[in-house]
Amino acid sequence: MQFNPSQWPVYDGELGSLYTSDATTFRIWSPKAQTVTLRLFHDDNPQSLPFAQHTLTRIENGAWEYILDGDNSDIFYDYVIDFENGESNRTADPWCYSAGANSERSMVINLTNTNPENWSMDVSPIIPLEKTVVWETHIGDFSYDEHSGIPEQYRAKYKAFTQKETSLDNQGQFPTGIAYLQYLGVTHVQLMPMYDYGSVDEAPEYHSTCADGIAGFSQYNWGYDPMLYNVPEGSYATNTHDGVTRIRECKEMIAALHSAGMRVIMDVVYNHMFVAQNAFEQVAPGYFCRRWDDDSLVNGSGCGNDMASEHPMFRKFIINSLCYWVREYHIDGFRFDLMGLIDVQTMNEARAAIDSLPQGKQVQMYGEPWAADVSKLDDSTTCLANKDNRLQLDHRIGWFCDETRDSIKGSVMDAYASGFVNGNSEAFASHVINAHNAWRNTEAHGNDVQQFIQYVSAHDDLTLWDKLCLSLHHSADENTFNTQDVLDANLISAGLILTSAGIPFMLSGEEFARTKQGHDNSFRSSPELNMLDWQRAYNKRNLVQWYRLLIDLRAKNPILYAGERHTLVCENNWIAIEVGDLGIIANPSDTVQHLNTHGISAILADSTLFCDDASHVHAKISIDQNSNECIVAPEHSFIVFKRIEQ
Repeated sequence: MQFNPSQWPVYDGELGSLYTSDATTFRIWSPKAQTVTLRLFHDDNPQSLPFAQHTLTRIENGAWEYILDGDNSDIFYDYVIDFENGESNRTADPWCYSAGANSERSMVINLTNTNPENWSMDVSPIIPLEKTVVWETHIGDFSYDEHSGIPEQYRAKYKAFTQKETSLDNQGQFPTGIAYLQYLGVTHVQLMPMYDYGSVDEAPEYHSTCADGIAGFSQYNWGYDPMLYNVPEGSYATNTHDGVTRIRECKEMIAALHSAGMRVIMDVVYNHMFVAQNAFEQVAPGYFCRRWDDDSLVNGSGCGNDMASEHPMFRKFIINSLCYWVREYHIDGFRFDLMGLIDVQTMNEARAAIDSLPQGKQVQMYGEPWAADVSKLDDSTTCLANKDNRLQLDHRIGWFCDETRDSIKGSVMDAYASGFVNGNSEAFASHVINAHNAWRNTEAHGNDVQQFIQYVSAHDDLTLWDKLCLSLHHSADENTFNTQDVLDANLISAGLILTSAGIPFMLSGEEFARTKQGHDNSFRSSPELNMLDWQRAYNKRNLVQWYRLLIDLRAKNPILYAGERHTLVCENNWIAIEVGDLGIIANPSDTVQHLNTHGISAILADSTLFCDDASHVHAKISIDQNSNECIVAPEHSFIVFKRIEQ
C-alpha cells in the first residue's frame, strides 16, 4: 500500500488519559474507526472483566474522546476499536503514561502522586562537554550479582541505584553500585531501555506456565522491543502491577544519580516495536509502520516493523515523548537506537523542541547512524539520519563513530580482525591519528566535535576484552593463555578513547575487562552472563585505576575535548600526538620508541604502571646523545606527558 498523507488527518491536541481530580479525559486518535469503546478495570489481571464501558465520541481530525467525571486515578483501562471492515482490535493506549503488568492495560495516573520526596528539588548537575564521560549500563546488569552489596530485594531493580555506600560483599573495601561510579569518576550514566518493553514477563503469576514457556517471553532481555514508550518498564519495579510504584522508583533512581553528581541518558527505540500488531497499529492500522508497495512490512530494523517517523502523527508522538521524559523524569539526554531509521526532519525538530524546554539546551542527543537493513520512505525528498546524511543533522545531534571503534580494535564484523592496538598498528596508525582528532579534515568529519561519540565497546557486539582475546589468541577462554598482551591492548584502547576529541563512551565493565565468554549478542542470554561481576572489578582493580586516572586527567585538561591535534611522530607502527601543552604516545609495537620532546616535560600517565606484569619496563624521561630530553616509550604502552618548558 502506497501511503497517502491526504487520507490521514493530523490531530494537534493532546492524546492519552488526561487526568484531573475532577475528571479524566480519554482521547485517542483512530481516524478509520467506526466505534471506539473504553473499558475500565479495577486491576491489571488480563482475565478480569471490566466494571464499566463507555463509547467515545468522534471529535476533530480523527480523534475520539470521552470525559469521565470524578477522581479516577489508578483505574486501569483499554480500548476496543471496531472498523468498517468488521475488524475489532483490543489494545492498550499507546499514548498512556502508566500501565499494569505486560502492557495489557493502561492506567490513569495522577503524576503528582508518583513524585518521590523532594522531587521538586531534584536538579541535574551541570557538567560541561569538556568533562563528559559516558558509562553505559543495563538496569538489571548493574546489581544482579549477589556480591554487589545491594539488598536482595533491590537487585536488578531501579531501587539498586538508590543504595549508597555499597561495597563488595558489604565488606567496605571495594565500592560497588553508585559508590563505584563516583569512585570511577564517570559523569553520565546511559541506561539501556527502561521504557515498557515486551520480552520479559512482568507477571508470571497470571499464567499457568513459567515465563520461559510463554511465546516471546524470557527471563532477561536488553529491552530493545518497545511496547509503551511513555511508561517505565515494570520488571525493574518492586511492584510490577502498581503503575505508581514503577514511576516513583524510576524517578528515585534518576534523583539518586543526580545527587551523586551524574547526569542520566536514556536509550530510546522509536525505530520499531516489539510486535507488528502493536498498540499504534491497533488504533490506526496501516499508518504507523512503514510498508512496501505490496503492503508488507518494512524490516530495516531487523525486528519486522519499522516505525514511520516521517508520518506526522508519529513524528509528533516522538517529539512529545522525548519532551515528556525531560519534563516529567528529568532525563538529561537520549541515545537513539538505529537512528539511521529515523528521518532527519524528526531528529532536528526534536532537537528544537527539547531546546525550548527549561535547561533543554543541556540535554544531549546522539544515536547510531545506521540501520540493520534497507528501509523505505514514502517521500523521496525525506532523508534518514544515517551516515550518508549525518551532516544534515543539527550540530548538537551526535553519532557513534564506528570509524574510531574499528580503527582501534578491528572490525566488529570479524571477531578475529585486528586494529591498531591488537596486531595491525602499521595499517591503522594514520586512521587512529584522525580518530583522535575527531576525523577533522577527512571525509568522516562532522559539523561539531561534540557530535563524535568515541568508543571501542558498547552493549552490541563483543565486549572489548572478548574482542581482544579472540583477535590475539583466537579464544575467549582467558584461562588458556597469558592475557598480558590483551591487558596491554585494553590499556592503550582506553587511553586513546579517553584522550580523544569528542565525547568518550564506554560499556559498563569495560574498565575491569568485562567478559561475556565470547558471546557477541547476549540480548536474551542469562542474567548471570550479562551481569556486572563485582568480584572481577576488584580483581582487575589496576585496570579500573587506569580508567580512573584517565577520566580525572580529562577533567583537568579540557583541551582534550576539542583541541586540534598535531602529529609529532608518525612512523608506521606507533603514534605521537600533540594537543596544546599535552603530548600523547601510543606504542602498541614490540619495540621501545624514543620521542624528542624539544624541551622539559613531565609524565602524567603511563599505562605500564597498571599492567599485571611486575617486570614490565616503565616509561621514563631520558637524555639522548645530543643532550636533548626524550621520552622512552616501552613496547605496548600508552603515555600522556605535559610540556613544562620548550
